[in-house]
Amino acid sequence: MAEKLLVEAVNDALHVELARDDSVMVMGEDVGRAGGVFRATAGLVERFGENRCVDTPLAEAGILGTAVGLCMAGWKPVCEMQYDAFSYPCLDQLITHVGRYHWRTGGKMEFPITVRMPYGGGVRAPELHDDSPETYYVHTPGIKVAIPSTPADAKGLLAAAIRDPDPVVVFEPKLIYRTERGEVPEGDYVVPLGKARIAREGTDVTLVAYGAMVPVCERAADELADDVSCEIVDIRSLRPLDEESLLASASKTGRVVIVQEAPRTVGFGAEIAAILAEKAILDLRGPVLRVTGYDVPYPYWKIEDAYMPSVERVAAAVERVARF
Repeated sequence: MAEKLLVEAVNDALHVELARDDSVMVMGEDVGRAGGVFRATAGLVERFGENRCVDTPLAEAGILGTAVGLCMAGWKPVCEMQYDAFSYPCLDQLITHVGRYHWRTGGKMEFPITVRMPYGGGVRAPELHDDSPETYYVHTPGIKVAIPSTPADAKGLLAAAIRDPDPVVVFEPKLIYRTERGEVPEGDYVVPLGKARIAREGTDVTLVAYGAMVPVCERAADELADDVSCEIVDIRSLRPLDEESLLASASKTGRVVIVQEAPRTVGFGAEIAAILAEKAILDLRGPVLRVTGYDVPYPYWKIEDAYMPSVERVAAAVERVARF
């Protein structure tokens, strides 16, 4: 297997899926001639032509609205939202149409739209380039959501999303686009939606995370290795969620820390904590703790390190619950 960066694995998946299925197309701002601002769509327009790799106007609502019509006409559009917070204008299309068509048609119409976007902070970007908005999408009925943390998963989850008959939003952690390198299977490769990954086995405390927070948890686990054995659950797929793996790890360790980059209130970590309270309460030997972003707009880059969950904050939470 070749070693690839995470963003290279995304590009690989797009090349494989467009070659595999003539009904798959890519559309978004600068995805064609420029190859995307992160080069995730590099080479697609040269290989597949301008009808299957379409540069669009700077109009996110228009991108997703157009994709709705294309989907009805038999296409499988893959829409790129150039940055996380740029996706907010398309929420109307997503909530009122994309998430409802399968239900609206009594199950007669499949709706294989994929929306992919870089998300998260830590890259010294300006305002509206650093949000972690996954909760908006998970909260929308009819939408599946996946977030990879490794190059192999970036390829496999995107392939699964494109092939899925339902709409799927894939968040790609831009912080680790070019820092995470790993082996990626060649050619056809799919990671099923709804299956978590045990990133590290442990016995004392379970760390639950996704995306760019998985490497943070791994570094915290390394720092604590002499005193606390941490198991790391990379949930990968937020909807559908692999509750079985989550509950099994909680039962094994009896202590859980959830790490998310998004703001704290009503973040996806709160949903995980609620599931644990409902279904694992007799297995827990301490409170479920959360390490999160703060309930403020994502700050300017000079203080973003204070906002992002850090190794130190994660380690402190683990030590607190381990002593409980």
